[in-house]
Amino acid sequence: MAPRRARKRAEGGASSNVFSMFDQSQIQEFKEAFTIMDQNRDGFIDKEDLRDTFAALGRINVKNEELEAMVKEAPGPINFTVFLTMFGEKLKGTDPEETILHAFKVFDTEGKGFVKADFIKEKLMTQADRFSEDEVKQMFAAFPPDACGNLDYQNLCYVITHGEEKD
Repeated sequence: MAPRRARKRAEGGASSNVFSMFDQSQIQEFKEAFTIMDQNRDGFIDKEDLRDTFAALGRINVKNEELEAMVKEAPGPINFTVFLTMFGEKLKGTDPEETILHAFKVFDTEGKGFVKADFIKEKLMTQADRFSEDEVKQMFAAFPPDACGNLDYQNLCYVITHGEEKD
């Protein structure tokens, strides 16, 4: 019965209660992010809010087309509920933790729970949806390899699927 309801919800768009998709702490974090991005404090995120947010992050020359494309991802004006729904839809497409772990385990032939960062960098930049040098740097800034050059892919997978590091 649950799969039919899930299918119905997916076909019909957002759930009638998008807030049920997240726990209270996640909703609070999204609210804080929304408030930071709503630069003019009108309750909606528009192109100018996005431009100002990028500027605050040090990215000054954002193209109008790029901002328009971001705003067009929403079904209408981006208030907090729409913002939350958009994140829910993005997160819904994330593979389960076990699937991501399995992909890394293919390269971890000794089953140690880590792979060489240089090896992963090479694979990310030469296979399938190739990463740019900047994207690889961003990933390693967020998930730095240890002193021996190993990437703890188990923690990385956890963060990708849960949004926070294990305690």
